[in-house]
Amino acid sequence: MDMLVDSHCHLDAAEFDPDRDDVIARARAAGVTHQVVPAVDAAGWPKLRDICAAGDGLHPAYGLHPMYLDSHRDEHLSQLRGWIESERPVAVGECGLDYFVEGLDHERQQHFFEGQLRLAREFDLPVIVHARRAVDAVIASIRRVGRLRGVVHSYSGSEEQARQLWREGFLLGLGGPITYDRAQRLRRLVATMPLEYLLLETDAPDQPDAGIRGQRNEPGRLTEVLRTVAQLRDESAQHIAATTTENARRLFALSA
Repeated sequence: MDMLVDSHCHLDAAEFDPDRDDVIARARAAGVTHQVVPAVDAAGWPKLRDICAAGDGLHPAYGLHPMYLDSHRDEHLSQLRGWIESERPVAVGECGLDYFVEGLDHERQQHFFEGQLRLAREFDLPVIVHARRAVDAVIASIRRVGRLRGVVHSYSGSEEQARQLWREGFLLGLGGPITYDRAQRLRRLVATMPLEYLLLETDAPDQPDAGIRGQRNEPGRLTEVLRTVAQLRDESAQHIAATTTENARRLFALSA
């Protein structure tokens, strides 16, 4: 592939500290020329900024991830406003709701999620959304705040929920999970969904594809996600690559 966009990759994660440059080089060799790198907590914003500034095709997003709820403080929302104003990220996120992990207060998650949605609306930025066992609640928040666009990454909801998200201006990010035969609902969705709403992702270092089960994931593995999508849709990989790259460029306002 000449050009692919990994729409969700945690390149700032500590797992990449020993060999980050090599990881990026392997991604570029595989044709992954752009990576969107979303933050998870305020403490990590400076490191993420510096990593993205040091490499071509690395695009930062700043946000507060629901799984890191214990580290979030109310003042981080006002600090996020300052980071958006000064750093001009491509998106707000990773933010959202997680009803899978026990002990994460739903009301407090909602507070931070909708606070970030309002910032995205104010600054006319897309949002990168985490929605685990919480797709209906995420849709409700998106509608409540209104005038938003973005992507629900690692999508795991139903086809009907997907249609609701598309109507709200949201795309679906799909990655390693679709390469597993057991993911029948996801595979049926990707086989028939309108391609204009699809983004490819790795979520590296997490969610490895079936070919590297249990190992550290890398953005260069995006080609395996692409291959699976092309097979499921019976379409050429070139067509899938070109369309999903254009989708990412349009959503995140990426330059060539």
